[in-house]
Amino acid sequence: MTKGFASTNDLAAKTISFTELAPGRAYAYTAQGDPNTGIVIGDDGVMVIDTQATPQMAADVIARVRQVTDKPIKYVVLTHYHAVRVLGASAYRAEQIIASAPTLELIRERGQQDMDSEIGRFPRLFRGVDTVPGLTWPTLVFDRSLTVMMGSLEVRIMLAGRGHTRGDTIVWLPNEKVLFSGDLVEYGATPYCGDAHFTDWPATLDSLAALGAGSLVPGRGDALTTSALAAEAIGQTRAFVTDLFAAVSAGAAAGRGLREIYADTMTALRPRYGSWVIFDHCMPFNVSRAFDEAGGIDHPRIWTAERDLEMWRLLDQGR
Repeated sequence: MTKGFASTNDLAAKTISFTELAPGRAYAYTAQGDPNTGIVIGDDGVMVIDTQATPQMAADVIARVRQVTDKPIKYVVLTHYHAVRVLGASAYRAEQIIASAPTLELIRERGQQDMDSEIGRFPRLFRGVDTVPGLTWPTLVFDRSLTVMMGSLEVRIMLAGRGHTRGDTIVWLPNEKVLFSGDLVEYGATPYCGDAHFTDWPATLDSLAALGAGSLVPGRGDALTTSALAAEAIGQTRAFVTDLFAAVSAGAAAGRGLREIYADTMTALRPRYGSWVIFDHCMPFNVSRAFDEAGGIDHPRIWTAERDLEMWRLLDQGR
């Protein structure tokens, strides 16, 4: 009998950290490998980068913000469309919800399916899911880049390039050298690649590395407060997606089936990456998407709750 998703066994509460990255300007809300939220404080308001998965969970972010400022929350930025990143947006009552044009397209195409799928995969990350009013829709959409002046604070919001999704957005504070990468970069946490573009991802990471960040907030993992740690996180993420796609591509070229490739890839990657957070949860989705891309499917197939279960049964995760 096939067991449930690996993530359904991840029930332990995580310790929250709220780390200052630039004095009075930038903070990171992190939780031991759970999805991170970024905070930027300008002269006249606050920007939140990724919202947590539900309004109930977002309330704790707001409480942390209120410990350091009483300025209004004016902006919410969605680094991409995944439900775990966007469904808490309503709690902030922001003036603008900002996203890239490809992210808006993906919400239109697959937002509801993604919402239903993710809630089923990882229940602990959707505490208070009954407080979600529905899909989160951006109110301000940009094509390539958008600069927001928060008083004297310059905030650059940029479509970084395809990687974790095709709509990946970063937030960059050029004067403070603080980078919020979304799930393009992880630290000590397994990148989720179920909607990825493996061929493009390394070059996208190169463009992030070229910024020379002094601090970096990854999608998951600790806030990184030195340039050396920021570079290490980018390098680790590049190595993971490169190794994974190479292993799957080799298996596909040899004519192996998905289940066999999955077993081989787990064997190849576990020694180096198996200790990373959510490794067992992510890998079936990651190998499935890599197998599709190696077979010429450029546009990731939509994950539905039904497809999740079909894939999990095929690969017999947790056997």
